[in-house]
Amino acid sequence: MVISEQRIRIGVLGTHSTGKTTLFRRIEMELRAQGVTVARTGRLAKRAAAAGLPKMQHHTALSTEWIITQGIADEISAVAQGAEVVLIDRAAHDAIAYYHAALEYRGEAPPRLERERLLTLASTQLPKYDLLFATVLDESVPVDTGHDYDARYRRLVDQHVHRLLADDDIHHHRVTSDPDSQAHAIERALQLCLKEAAV
Repeated sequence: MVISEQRIRIGVLGTHSTGKTTLFRRIEMELRAQGVTVARTGRLAKRAAAAGLPKMQHHTALSTEWIITQGIADEISAVAQGAEVVLIDRAAHDAIAYYHAALEYRGEAPPRLERERLLTLASTQLPKYDLLFATVLDESVPVDTGHDYDARYRRLVDQHVHRLLADDDIHHHRVTSDPDSQAHAIERALQLCLKEAAV
């Protein structure tokens, strides 16, 4: 199957353990079953930590910029390697939400110029996304016990994700923990990709 030269980019953002990676795995599996070449980016926070940068509630402007720019580089690599669909796990505004949440968690105000510069950097990526999903925190869903998450920080990230999307009027689709919401998101992604495949 050959999709038009314009690669399809689907992004997701949301606080940790809200199903972002699981959602993309399911979309990837369905697309591969249809013969579509898919690349999925991700693991940015872990890679940032491996590079010696802070993460979670310790995020800084530097770690935020690294995550945004590394995500951009990963996406470009995926396109260069021939992916017809690129699934971007942690769209650029996700890093901004994590940074703003970290500042609020620590009781710090973001330096205005740094805030504007990072927002501008993230905003340059918005025209690339053909579809953008935002997961919604459901604190009744158990978190993997292997993760030592700070509940307050996790909640702050969720609030900042949805505030950023609303404040900048960014078109997106909310995805909750409800199975019907998940199924609807997957169907929306498949319809977009397979429609483009038929062009």
